[in-house]
Amino acid sequence: MMHVAVEPRERYKISNVFREAAAAGLTVSRTWAFSDGGGQALQMSPGVYDERVFQALDFVVSEARKYGIHLILSLSKNYKDFGGRPQYVIWAKNAGKQVNSDDNFYTNDVVKGYYKDHVKKVLTRINTFTGVAYKDDPIIMAWELINEPRCQDDSSGKTLNAWVQEMATYVKSLDNKQLLEIGMEGFYGDSIPDKKQYNPGYQVGTDFITNNLIKELDFATIHAYPDIWLSGQNDDAQMIFLRRWTISHSTDSNTILKKPLVFTEFGKSSKDPGFSIYARDSFMTAIYSNIYSVARSGGIAGALVWQILAERMESYSDGYEIVLSQNPSTGRIISQQSRQMTSLEHMMSRP
Repeated sequence: MMHVAVEPRERYKISNVFREAAAAGLTVSRTWAFSDGGGQALQMSPGVYDERVFQALDFVVSEARKYGIHLILSLSKNYKDFGGRPQYVIWAKNAGKQVNSDDNFYTNDVVKGYYKDHVKKVLTRINTFTGVAYKDDPIIMAWELINEPRCQDDSSGKTLNAWVQEMATYVKSLDNKQLLEIGMEGFYGDSIPDKKQYNPGYQVGTDFITNNLIKELDFATIHAYPDIWLSGQNDDAQMIFLRRWTISHSTDSNTILKKPLVFTEFGKSSKDPGFSIYARDSFMTAIYSNIYSVARSGGIAGALVWQILAERMESYSDGYEIVLSQNPSTGRIISQQSRQMTSLEHMMSRP
């Protein structure tokens, strides 16, 4: 949304996204508060920002407030899209530092310093539309350290764990009002070997249990893309995996972590062979039913579909996009789930 809002005449698309989401009963939006290097970068080089792009992010935050949509703002990304972890390492290498892997993002002091500087810049930003610092704005529900962190150099999750501990402590030193989460997909690591059976056949250098036990973190997250993770397996097999994935993580969040769990990404790609709107609607109905069932026992605090766009935002399409105004059947499923979850929240909060 930040990139779209850079051009003032395009900002109506941001308003449309929030308006349609609010009308569907959605209450939380997760979006990027970073863009490193490349075209329309927020952070053009370490510590150097494009004010025009920052004002675009200001607009996104102010529009979220207008429509009552709380935000989860992600501060970086594992992949090279929009810069993220690889760009930080490139910056350090260009500065003559001894880095040889994207995973030096988690261990190199210079790179970690770049990241901390960005965190401070965003959290202390005074919104040019509202006059409120981001860290003081109640419409920002939570910060996300990094979208889908992975570490090839250490599959155990220990390298990532040290980084999360350091950065979570730093974020909380600047802002102890808003919530904080990592941005994890949910892959299990070495701390409880038996849990690896719930992974889709591999690890990615994270440990859902150990990483989320860090006390500065307020809730845990999972993602689920069985169409990618279990590519080639049929829909039934993918749904069986998804149910086990959901139940395992919700149980662990309740009994081991003792923290809320939020499903922050899931979807079904239109790029899959045999895709149809009916297939996507069936998938979403099944996963929503599963999520609602687990939520009734307090196992899941919320779920965010990836991704909702407005009309004329096709350049950001990735196969998972849903335009509510163009997809009425899918929109009805999302709206029904939203309202059911809201009703459940009200019911569970009664004395």
